[in-house]
Amino acid sequence: MCRARSGTGCSGLLSFFRTCQRSWIGVQIFGTLSKKYSRRGVKEDQDTKPSNQQAFQDVLNQLNDYAAQREQLSESMTLSICVELSRNLQELRQERKNHLCEVKKAQQNLESSSKLLEASKKRFEKEWREAEKANQQTEKVQLDANATKADMEKAKQHTHLRVHLADECKNDYASQLQKYNKEQNNFYHSEILSVYKKLQEMEERRIRLLADGYVQFSETEKNVLPNIIKCLDAISSTGRNINEKQDTLALIEQYRSGAAPPADVEFEDYSQGVKAAASDNTTTHLPKVRIKQLFHKKNKNFQVTSPDKNTPSSLEDLSRLPPDQRRRRLQEKIDDIQKELQRETEQSEAMMKMKGVYEQNSQLGDPSSLQPQITQTAHNIAKLRGELNKYQVQLTEAGGGTLQHYPASSEYITVLSESSVSPSENIYECEFDEDFDMDVPIGQCTALYDFDGGSEGAVSMHVGEQLSLMLEDQGDGWVQVQRASGDVGYVPASYIQII
Repeated sequence: MCRARSGTGCSGLLSFFRTCQRSWIGVQIFGTLSKKYSRRGVKEDQDTKPSNQQAFQDVLNQLNDYAAQREQLSESMTLSICVELSRNLQELRQERKNHLCEVKKAQQNLESSSKLLEASKKRFEKEWREAEKANQQTEKVQLDANATKADMEKAKQHTHLRVHLADECKNDYASQLQKYNKEQNNFYHSEILSVYKKLQEMEERRIRLLADGYVQFSETEKNVLPNIIKCLDAISSTGRNINEKQDTLALIEQYRSGAAPPADVEFEDYSQGVKAAASDNTTTHLPKVRIKQLFHKKNKNFQVTSPDKNTPSSLEDLSRLPPDQRRRRLQEKIDDIQKELQRETEQSEAMMKMKGVYEQNSQLGDPSSLQPQITQTAHNIAKLRGELNKYQVQLTEAGGGTLQHYPASSEYITVLSESSVSPSENIYECEFDEDFDMDVPIGQCTALYDFDGGSEGAVSMHVGEQLSLMLEDQGDGWVQVQRASGDVGYVPASYIQII
């Protein structure tokens, strides 16, 4: 019973803590996943997110903090409880083994003494019977008339010897019996009681260890419980702060086309012989946008991008978007370019100041080492100014904002003239030529099937024809290509293979 109970409690508690550790490891893995899949973006993008998307990001952040608290709890349990319990469990097992070995040794000594007692008893019994037989034989010799005196003396001596041996065996048996009784009393009244007392003390220590483990587990849990409750309260508050009406209105505002509905169709009376007149109202053909495209992962409106600090942003064709969306996207592009332009300008000013310091004191550095960076920054600034002017022109044409021209300052013209730039790469020639550049293909493709291109905006192609890919599939199953003859149009995306 002692063996079963002394190991069961500590082992059971240790198994419980290890089970808790496995569950906390699962929470830790979930926290890692929340870190991996939580979207990062600039603060402006986060502020413009719908409340449900922002709430989801907040929930992921809170779950990450929750997992961190559980991870801390797991580490604390491992170091302060599980390791200590494992060590104490080994010590208890070894101590119980030593006590049981003491009992077993005392029991073996008692059994050995019992065997010696039994052997002395049998020897005494045997010698006593031999003495009785010798005594009876002596009496027969004395009654025998033919027995001589020598025979009688011999019989008496034999009887005396047997009686003496019997007395010695009797004394040995009595001594062995007294020794066995003493050892038996010592075994049952001293040694066994001592071992039981040690086992009792060991059991009390085991119970105290379990009690301390319970208390330590509770206290450790209490230490992290306020932070966990704080995370859970934040998740509850996040759920209550979601405004579904505001999110749906923001979604409608984001994808509102701004185009007027078509006019009523006029009645054409053929019975009066009046020729049908063409309607003066021209219906604006808007690009077809499916509802599922609004939430498709390829939709660029939902992509959070950050401009590269070294490469200016490319000019994006927004003419296919509806008026409201086009104005909104153009304004976003202008804001992004202005921020990037501000950063490039500050970087250029800092490098110019550093170059001036190097020119005044050559020991600090070589001024010519900064020239490539200054030149690259000047090119980026000129490129950004050109794109900013183009987007502002498009915004003005779309009916939003006023045109603000950003000419290249003399500072950047001087920088470009000082650099090793050929005359053909002059900033003004680049900006002027870009106004008349054609769309650059984004790839090459091969026609898999014949296509007649009968519909409006489509272009025909033949099997095996090499085409230039101008615009990828936007989710409607069509791509824009350019033939070798210069014809540009749309073909089915499944009819081509991108090389």
